[in-house]
Amino acid sequence: MSNFVKTTFLLGLLTGLIMLIGGALGGERGVVLAFLFAAGMNFFSYWFSDRLVLSAYGAKELTPEQAPELHKIVNELAEAAKIPTPRLYLIETDTPNAFATGRNPKHAAVAVTRGILSICDRNELKGVLGHELSHVLNRDILTSSIAATLAGAVMMLGTWVRWAAIFGGFGGRSEDEEGGGGMVGLLIMAILAPLAATLIQLAISRTREYQADASGARLTHNPLYLADALRKLEVANQRMPLDAGPATAHLFIVNPLSGEGLMRLFSTHPPLEERIRRLERMAAR
Repeated sequence: MSNFVKTTFLLGLLTGLIMLIGGALGGERGVVLAFLFAAGMNFFSYWFSDRLVLSAYGAKELTPEQAPELHKIVNELAEAAKIPTPRLYLIETDTPNAFATGRNPKHAAVAVTRGILSICDRNELKGVLGHELSHVLNRDILTSSIAATLAGAVMMLGTWVRWAAIFGGFGGRSEDEEGGGGMVGLLIMAILAPLAATLIQLAISRTREYQADASGARLTHNPLYLADALRKLEVANQRMPLDAGPATAHLFIVNPLSGEGLMRLFSTHPPLEERIRRLERMAAR
């Protein structure tokens, strides 16, 4: 199954969850209100995502005079991808990482940390930047915004179900529908549906990371550039994790948040060893 098909399927599951809760509540108006409210919040985030996240990490724009080699790499990749050259930013931290943001290729920005510039050679930087430009090319900010809207609507509906149960039921539903097993079923759904929505949203994020790895490898014509960079980033981020917020962790090329065991289930990124394995298999072909 292709990454595009997987993403479409997962977005369909999120839509299905909304319809399922709406059907259980028996009120289309609540479903529409939840969706519109979630869409409004995420539309604002999508439209201003570049400025919001760059400001959050104190990123400063890099001019061609300040980083001529980095600009040269980005220009080459943008030309190969047939997209406008994104703006370049520097984040003053020794933790090596990078991310891309912007609502479309014309309003894109790529940010790199001081740490990644110090530990990666030119080829590895090319692999990293190829991955980030692939996110721009694949319009992953739009995809993640749609997923966030749908997941947000599910979570909102689940909250409404729980509060309605506490304060005496649902308007427009009969006592038979509200009582006994029906109420228990709705409460179970109210707990499990938001959890399922979160896991689906995370699965979409992981799928887009695999897609950006593959697209970036094709853009640079050498999957091992990125594979070598990921090895370095994995070791460095375990030693000195980045002080990143959970809301923006999915943007980075490697997960800035530490977590093992069960926490991996809730990671926005696939396991690095699996990403490297796929890139090496791609190179062998």
